[in-house]
Amino acid sequence: MALAHTFALRGAVLALTSILAALTTGVSAQDGRIALVPHRAIYDLSLGEVRGNAQVAGVRGRILYDFDGSACQGYSLQFRQVSELDTGEGKRSTSDLRSTTWEGGDAKTYKFASENFVNEKLVDTVDGHAEHGQRATAVDLAKPEHKVLDIDASVVFPTEHMVRVIAAARAGTTILDFPVYDGSETGEKVYDTLTVIGQKLESKDQKRPDAAADEPKLANVPRWPVTISYFEKSGKAKAGEQTPDYAIGFELYENGISRSLTLDYNDFIAVGKLTSLEIKDAKPCP
Repeated sequence: MALAHTFALRGAVLALTSILAALTTGVSAQDGRIALVPHRAIYDLSLGEVRGNAQVAGVRGRILYDFDGSACQGYSLQFRQVSELDTGEGKRSTSDLRSTTWEGGDAKTYKFASENFVNEKLVDTVDGHAEHGQRATAVDLAKPEHKVLDIDASVVFPTEHMVRVIAAARAGTTILDFPVYDGSETGEKVYDTLTVIGQKLESKDQKRPDAAADEPKLANVPRWPVTISYFEKSGKAKAGEQTPDYAIGFELYENGISRSLTLDYNDFIAVGKLTSLEIKDAKPCP
């Protein structure tokens, strides 16, 4: 696997980013049912599993995830992921992905900018914004080159994706299936996503050796195991069972904080341990 693929989380982490009766009506953060807490989290990456004959001897790195905002102000995310991939025999490559996004509290507007460095060399940059319309979602790209395009009106932006997952978990819904647009790659790609939500975790499972374990503000917050698989939208036309481009697993708290990451790239899995967590004061809406 080329490291240029990177270990990008695509906003699902962790939104990594709900559906009640909302499965048909559409719930957004503005409804006030889901309160996403501003927070700053750091995850340390390591190699979890190697499959088949993959040339992966080790993985190490760090993710910085700095989430802020509210339903009335919109939601901002500062994200950086630095990853080193060891393919054996002393061969190592380093990827440094930096991105900033902003999403309106009504889930209608999304702005994004990212840079990806491989071995300290800038290999791609994306800058643009997207806005939902009745018949299409309009995307205006400034980088890598100026381009205007229309994509599916039903696409969901990353924070709204997170909101829908939380609402579905509350309602006991276990499967979600819809397209997501996060401005990744060249800013032109739409992913079909399949989200699987497990049963709510009990408080006795809380004590894990990470930064969430002893955080009193999380002691009574419900959380669920979640796996999100991402498929290239064009791939649905292919015959046979489709393999996801990648999948993300994590424990998702009701307030939007995530822990116990697994990043599955088919030939290997990287794991992310939550090593630092700062829960910020939320700014109330007027």
